[in-house]
Amino acid sequence: MLSPPRPHRDDVLIAVAGLAGGLVAIAFGLYTFRVNDPHGPEVMAGLIVTCAAELLRRVAPGRALALGGAGVVIDLLTGGLLAVIVMFSDLVYAAALYGRARLARSVVTGSVVLTVAITVGTLAWLREPEVLLLGAVSAGLTVAPAWTGLIIRSHRDAAAAERLRAEQTALLAEMDRVQAVAAERSRMARELHDRVANHLSAIAIHSTAALSLGEPAATREALSVIRENSTQGLTEMRRLIGLLREAGGGQAVEASPSLDGLDALLRDAARNGAAGGLRFSRRDERPPDAARPPAPVELAAYRIVQESLTNAVKHAAPGEVTVTLRQDAQALRITVTSPFHERTPTRAPGSRAGLVGMRERVDLLGGTFGAGPAAPASWRVEAALPLRERTPQS
Repeated sequence: MLSPPRPHRDDVLIAVAGLAGGLVAIAFGLYTFRVNDPHGPEVMAGLIVTCAAELLRRVAPGRALALGGAGVVIDLLTGGLLAVIVMFSDLVYAAALYGRARLARSVVTGSVVLTVAITVGTLAWLREPEVLLLGAVSAGLTVAPAWTGLIIRSHRDAAAAERLRAEQTALLAEMDRVQAVAAERSRMARELHDRVANHLSAIAIHSTAALSLGEPAATREALSVIRENSTQGLTEMRRLIGLLREAGGGQAVEASPSLDGLDALLRDAARNGAAGGLRFSRRDERPPDAARPPAPVELAAYRIVQESLTNAVKHAAPGEVTVTLRQDAQALRITVTSPFHERTPTRAPGSRAGLVGMRERVDLLGGTFGAGPAAPASWRVEAALPLRERTPQS
């Protein structure tokens, strides 16, 4: 069985105060109707019923109003106490404030109809202008508290809606912040990998050669390459850390790499891959009058070529690695092919983070990317980078 609703603490205090006020009025004979008539214990009936209704004003406002109406009728027939009338007015207010929306509208409409009916009916019966005062009193006891409860209810609902909207806005802002942080971390990871990975790969390859070769000249050459790449790797790391700490804070920001630096990339790759029997070449098939790609496209193309050459130095079979550039009105296309054989030993360990970074760069620009074995016995990296920004479809 369901337990009865538990009254609110404030409602209990209101009921107790109303009961105390009614008892004081009875003790001093303060009645609003039948003032000179004798009154017995029956005058307590309406007071007790109305006080019981006050206990339900929040938990069951509809039933509380009906019970309070019955208490008022009983009280008017037995003597009339001011405390009962005041508590009934509070029940009308509570029904408009705490009841359901349909009940609140019904209470307001009903109070207006009741006031008009009492005023018109009494005026038609007695035909005296003083009856209008009774209508004003009826409006003050029913219409005024009903409208007051409805107004406070509307303000409370508006405040709740604004609070919900603010919470939703804060949640969206937090989601945007988390996404921005994740995107920035991904970008930093790509930049760190692209700047330092090729130097560390060269160090790993040539340190292995220095340990395995017994020729002093070859060992000296490998150590020279190791020293050069470690120095360059540290320099790149310091630059990146400096940019992350104080970009724009009085410190000169490094210009983004461009396709003009491909020749330097090929020279470094040729030196690092010489021990593996690799040769590197470049085929630029872009039209002589081709427009320069936007800076984001050029940076992505540079990093893709850089990572492809690094992977070739680590994994490619002996032979020629070719970098091909093509450009039309729609996209800049990059193709890097390198000799590939499944039995070719890996010169340095890899984590496939380079392929992930290249794909992310292409996806951010809305292009296409592919990497994998191709005939005959080669590994091909292909990327198409749009020269124009994507526009949302209508």
